[in-house]
Amino acid sequence: MGMSLRSFAHPTNRDLVIKPLTHLGDMPVAEFLRDYWQQKPLLIRNAFSGFQSPISGEELAGMALEEAVESRLVLEHGDEGPWQLRTGPFTEEEFLSLPRSHWTLLVQAVDQWISEVAELKDYFRFLPDWRLDDVMISYAADKGSVGPHFDYYDVFLLQAEGKRLWQQGPKADDSSPRVEGTPLNILQDFEPDNSWVLEPGDMLYLPPQYSHWGIAEGACTTISFGFRAPSAATILEDLAAELAHGLPQHLRYTDAGIAAAANPAEIDPAAVARLQQQLSSWLQQPQNIAQWFGAVMTEAKYPDTVALDAGEAEDWRDQLLEGTELVLNPASRCAFCRDPATLFVDGESFPVSLPFAERFCESHRLVQDDIEAFPELGHTGGLIDQLVSQGSLIFPPEDF
Repeated sequence: MGMSLRSFAHPTNRDLVIKPLTHLGDMPVAEFLRDYWQQKPLLIRNAFSGFQSPISGEELAGMALEEAVESRLVLEHGDEGPWQLRTGPFTEEEFLSLPRSHWTLLVQAVDQWISEVAELKDYFRFLPDWRLDDVMISYAADKGSVGPHFDYYDVFLLQAEGKRLWQQGPKADDSSPRVEGTPLNILQDFEPDNSWVLEPGDMLYLPPQYSHWGIAEGACTTISFGFRAPSAATILEDLAAELAHGLPQHLRYTDAGIAAAANPAEIDPAAVARLQQQLSSWLQQPQNIAQWFGAVMTEAKYPDTVALDAGEAEDWRDQLLEGTELVLNPASRCAFCRDPATLFVDGESFPVSLPFAERFCESHRLVQDDIEAFPELGHTGGLIDQLVSQGSLIFPPEDF
């Protein structure tokens, strides 16, 4: 099929400005964040009135033919057994050989390739940009699903085309029994607490760990907005190494003023409490924690996709003078912190002017006016040169 990168998109209205949602159905966003976010599921009927899917099942299958796109097929009754998982890229022949029912195609990070999908993310900017992982889109034949399962992240499931029956069960975790003989984490025991049929424009919010099972009623398309959160193990491992690197050697475990040992072999509760207090004091490095967190939360999910555009805009100085703009690579991420003023892009940190960091993270665009307002950006080897060389800043793709 041989498509070039980002050649999948439909024409889009560049004058259209999508604003964050203020209500989820009839519910104000403030109420949702207070009572539901990370706490309990919520069905939102007609969340997007008159919603039209930005991509068809055929176009999604076309994306799944491409090497640069992460895709999966789940067949409930596969040739190799139940709940068979296949990974892309696929061929047209493979799609033509699929059964009439009970299969699902899933394509990750569709927002990196289709501008209309990327624009949908703006509706969710009542949550931090750096919390959003990617936008996955699934196309299911009749009765297609990925089985009863749970995720460790928040997700909004927007019905785009057709109907899907969603069943929501109790919370599950690593100890919950799984179906054997499949790489998928299919729950062995699933008893739904709620059941809904979603139609285009309806949306279901699920906090982490709530078990769920979506089954297509006829062919359907579902758009999933997933939100990332590093695990406690990752935070402790990575952050401890980062903070420890800057601690001086003279900082040690101390126990001045201790009482005589009742049993010299015992590690008593007082020693443990003393160590906990000292650990807490060693962790009091808010600026370093902010630097670490900004880098971690802006790491590109698909860095190879960013690298494909490395250096593509090397003549940016001439182009900006002629009215062209630079944009954040659709596969890139950015964020900022105030103290110290830092811009984070694709896991790297850059000291910058705070007004520029705020402006760029809001618009994801850079024009000649920015160079005139913040001339240090344009210095040889400066911020723009660095971001262009790593592929984080590019000229706008035709479809973006």
